[in-house]
Amino acid sequence: MSYDLILKAGRVLDPSQNLDTIADVAFAAGKVAAIGPGLASPGAEIHDVAGRIVSPGFIDLHTHVYWGGTSLGVDADLLARRSGVTTFVDAGSAGPGNYKGFLKHVIEPSQTRILAYLHVSFAGIFAFSRRIMVGESGDMRLISPLDAVEVARANRDTIVGIKVRVGRLAGGDSGTAPLDVALQVAEEAGLPLMAHIDEPPPSYEDVLARLRPGDVLTHCFRPFPNSPIAAAGRPRPAVFAARERGVLFDIGHGMGSFSFEVARAMLAAGFAPDTISSDVHDLNLGGPVFDQATTLSKFLALGVPLAAVVRATTSAPAAAIRRGDLGTLRPGAVADATIFSVAPGEYPLTDSAGEVVVGSSRIKVDAIVRGGRYAEAT
Repeated sequence: MSYDLILKAGRVLDPSQNLDTIADVAFAAGKVAAIGPGLASPGAEIHDVAGRIVSPGFIDLHTHVYWGGTSLGVDADLLARRSGVTTFVDAGSAGPGNYKGFLKHVIEPSQTRILAYLHVSFAGIFAFSRRIMVGESGDMRLISPLDAVEVARANRDTIVGIKVRVGRLAGGDSGTAPLDVALQVAEEAGLPLMAHIDEPPPSYEDVLARLRPGDVLTHCFRPFPNSPIAAAGRPRPAVFAARERGVLFDIGHGMGSFSFEVARAMLAAGFAPDTISSDVHDLNLGGPVFDQATTLSKFLALGVPLAAVVRATTSAPAAAIRRGDLGTLRPGAVADATIFSVAPGEYPLTDSAGEVVVGSSRIKVDAIVRGGRYAEAT
């Protein structure tokens, strides 16, 4: 068979196939073509990746990449190669009133794949900066169910779910009302929902109780108040009940939504997140988030095995957005891969509450493959 690109002799780590072996990976016509030893093809572009890890392309399930259209947006193409991300899922930066601009001016021109959760609020997250912070869910006049369903149905190729933000900061005194409307939109559009939670009201339990199988609670390891940890230091019973019925738990690190203290307690109780995402945006790009590779490294520092960390940024988010062609190196899948190493050393890592943990290793991205094209890390 003829190949366009071959990665030679890397450690292929693909949790979707329970694969952890030294092998070549070949790509052709924008798809994964083969995995095995000694792959060759006349004229193929070849890169020796011996000593490095080859995984499916990283998927960051919670990002804000409506660059230029919102105050919190970052440039996906500039971030991709440093972070190892080949698919950015934007978490509600745009709503039905401005999704067309997001699609035309950011998603379509981007070299890096961008998918999106559509915000149920008409203008998405429209006022999120260091000086101006207005919770878009605080005014129910902006919640636009008919428009959201219409836009979601018209953009099935890029919209993978519905987004809503609830809590005192995002919604003021609107409580669960925006969530209840967003759930109706998601049901009508046949899509999963991602729910942001910040400070109460509503409570962690009130939000979880409303979510359906396949819906995503982001900021799941947030600090007090509205932490998943009860006063006794144990996870709230509601989190186990929600997982049992199929609710997914996403990290969504962000500026104020990830706590090492909470993560240690949850992991000690056997409750790991389903997906690890950065919630990268303009206010945390310079820290504490930086990028997805840094966020993943924090879970290595917490003792989570590498294969589980990789799963939480590849096959698990792919399943959450119902894209079985992503997050895997199975032949026939989209030709995305991340080439990285786990670099030993001493690396200070900071959570959203200011706690610093010194990790003994970190994920260092060496290159990515996007749609079959190889690009060195920046």
